[in-house]
Amino acid sequence: MAMRRYLVRDWMTSDPVTIDPQTTLPEANRLMKECGIRRLPVVDNGRLVGIVTLGDVREASPSCATSLSIYELNYLIARLTVGHIMTREPITIAPDSSIEAAARLMLEHKVSSLPVVDGTKVVGIITESDIFRLLVNEGELRPAFA
Repeated sequence: MAMRRYLVRDWMTSDPVTIDPQTTLPEANRLMKECGIRRLPVVDNGRLVGIVTLGDVREASPSCATSLSIYELNYLIARLTVGHIMTREPITIAPDSSIEAAARLMLEHKVSSLPVVDGTKVVGIITESDIFRLLVNEGELRPAFA
């Protein structure tokens, strides 16, 4: 199927919510829930240094098998920061790249999103859902055959 040349900039979420490496896990979790998002680019002094997902935050939560008390757990978790658990140097893409290039990168690296970076500045994020949205819209533009 030959798609027209779609660019990342036209399908990405612009100006995504970002956090810094010192953000605590409870704060990152709250922010994701509040904003209805599952991933946050981690920015330090205006430069992308990592990405953290809701799955990363959940994975870092303690198991029921721990011998620590609930008070000790809460104390430790409240001090654990995103910088400890983030994926460092995430795969990125430029806003003028094609959607096909973004999809290929996601498949090759087994990731569900790419921060969109212009120079060193995070200008957006493109996710699998954005690419699915494009495919559905593309399908609606073509006549359906019986």
